[in-house]
Amino acid sequence: MNRFAGKLALQQRALPTYRAPFFDLLASRCDGGMSLFTGVPRASEGITTTGELQVASYKLGKNIHLFGGPLYLCYQQGLLNWLEEWNPDALIVEANPRYLSTSSAVNWMHAQDKPVIGWGLGAPPVSGFREQRRISFLRQFDALIAYSQRGADEYADLGFPLDRIFVAHNSVSPSPTWEMPQRPLTFDLQPVILFVGRLQLRKNVDLLLGACAEIQNIRLVIVGDGPEREEFESLAAEIYPSAEFVGAKHGEELAIYFAEADLFVLPGTGGLAVQEAMSHGLPVIVAQGDGTQDDLVREGNGWQVPPDDLDALVAAMKDALSDVARLRRMGEESFRIAREEINIERMADVFAAALNALTVK
Repeated sequence: MNRFAGKLALQQRALPTYRAPFFDLLASRCDGGMSLFTGVPRASEGITTTGELQVASYKLGKNIHLFGGPLYLCYQQGLLNWLEEWNPDALIVEANPRYLSTSSAVNWMHAQDKPVIGWGLGAPPVSGFREQRRISFLRQFDALIAYSQRGADEYADLGFPLDRIFVAHNSVSPSPTWEMPQRPLTFDLQPVILFVGRLQLRKNVDLLLGACAEIQNIRLVIVGDGPEREEFESLAAEIYPSAEFVGAKHGEELAIYFAEADLFVLPGTGGLAVQEAMSHGLPVIVAQGDGTQDDLVREGNGWQVPPDDLDALVAAMKDALSDVARLRRMGEESFRIAREEINIERMADVFAAALNALTVK
């Protein structure tokens, strides 16, 4: 277990509820303590936030949101005051050039001869002025932590030194403390396919309903709520009326649905529940995305399908359900990955290692 001997400051645009366990765990690894600074997201984003942390200190600033869509920018009021008050030994910030106050925070830390680490998804290819702006933005950091190996490779492609790039696989779940769930080598009447997530258009629940309608003889359980629930329920009534919309579930209530399932399917973007499904020993089908899924979902435990491709989703689901013994083995591999490789404990280890690489002389 890696520890950081100093005092850490960490900036985020907002504090989603799902991130709180990681921030508290990271704070517990910082001998000098950790303070988190965030603002509040726009109401239209539908992000469930919290203002409570058990271990880390928390400072709420003011996000000033500018423009929207691809032109969106954010200025965080109070960021420098917080840094001056906390006076950390190191700072970790989101490596997002849309946040206008970041460079001032970096400059303040560097004036104190203290390091700053950028934490981000990566840097998908762009060209011309945008690429030069991105390179200039990234060069201000002393190290980068990428959510995925693909993200790390993108940073390296822009010329950032390899020995200062770290991969902390994006995780929201702890390593499972329970044993691998045991499932029979036959389906119980029908295979059970599970979806867990916010019911919004980008989750592509309509594709999942369409795939089940084509395959038939599937028990489809949809856990979650959101702005498009009524629309999805109306579609289900037309094409797959047996689909079960059970609403939002958490904790032990949600664990029951994971235990009953044979396969987890996430046909859209996002997907924090993928790791939770894997920790319950489920093989997974996910849409290809920003690279974070590449590390989670491999040939041994699941399938990645192109987004918005109904035929590919149907083919993957049929393949998954065609061999129950193989499906169970893939579930065991999912459980192993969640227990040994991708969890918030391993993520905190990488953060501490990155901090130590910059501060331990």
